[in-house]
Amino acid sequence: MTRTGAVLRIPRLSKRMNEGLEASYDVLDLPDEGRDAFLAEHADRVVAIACTGNGLVDADLVAALPRLQVVVNHGVGYENVDVDACLAHGVLVSHTPGVLDDAVAETTLGLLIATRRRFVEADSFVRAGRWSQEGFPLTGQVAGSRVGILGLGRIGRRFAALVDAMGCEVAYHNRREVPGVPYRYAASATELAAGVDNLVVIVPGGASTAALVDREVLDALGPDGVLVNVARGSVVDEPALVAALQDGRLGAAGLDVFATEPHVPEELRALPNVVLLPHVASATVPTRNAMADLTLDNLALWWSTGRLRTPVPEMADEV
Repeated sequence: MTRTGAVLRIPRLSKRMNEGLEASYDVLDLPDEGRDAFLAEHADRVVAIACTGNGLVDADLVAALPRLQVVVNHGVGYENVDVDACLAHGVLVSHTPGVLDDAVAETTLGLLIATRRRFVEADSFVRAGRWSQEGFPLTGQVAGSRVGILGLGRIGRRFAALVDAMGCEVAYHNRREVPGVPYRYAASATELAAGVDNLVVIVPGGASTAALVDREVLDALGPDGVLVNVARGSVVDEPALVAALQDGRLGAAGLDVFATEPHVPEELRALPNVVLLPHVASATVPTRNAMADLTLDNLALWWSTGRLRTPVPEMADEV
């Protein structure tokens, strides 16, 4: 199948992605300013979009590109892409599931351990020279604790296997039960939080999960509970989280994601019982290379056959 047209690149893409695109395609970059003039000149050339989670593909952009046929997204999450608009215009969408499961699962475990064991505070304690004057307080531990997983998808199951090996009692909540897993199912996020020591959030972002972890869930987790979020900042009601931590209604939090990245509320940065990461759960060299390669593979397969290797679930029947 012979295709003609350009790939619209919505920065910021990795060097590997940029080199792969530039080696095989006519590439255009969507500017931050002067988009109307850019689209007026180039819209009829664009047949594909390559983007990351920072690259917004909204309904207006989809409608402005009359020849657009595919969006290849570098990331397992794709709430940056208006899938409904793409479906309405016959535009296919891919993402990168599977290749980042191990990296995100190990980050989740590391963040949980660092938060529960207060490793960041302990590091500061040593650097400040306090060890020679006093002992560091005893902490809780993850091994043998009760861990609730909000979102038992690929990553959730990989993480569950890690904490299961540590002797943890694992429970989960999904929209529906996952067949064949040995873990206890909770009917709601609140019910899950009430029965665990640590609540780990790994659900997709988007409107359906916005503020899923609200004050009720946080209060159910309680003053000795730890919340870890490696999903999307939108999933947790951030003001409610700040208030729960400040009031002592929640014990601690480990956060890789935030509501308005890269901006992190000063209230969170000021709290000693919060571990903060700059959205790095999948940020390893092997994983990011694999994500770039899968994104490029999706584009190449579509270019030659009109099909996708890993379409988003909403389009599984379309390709």
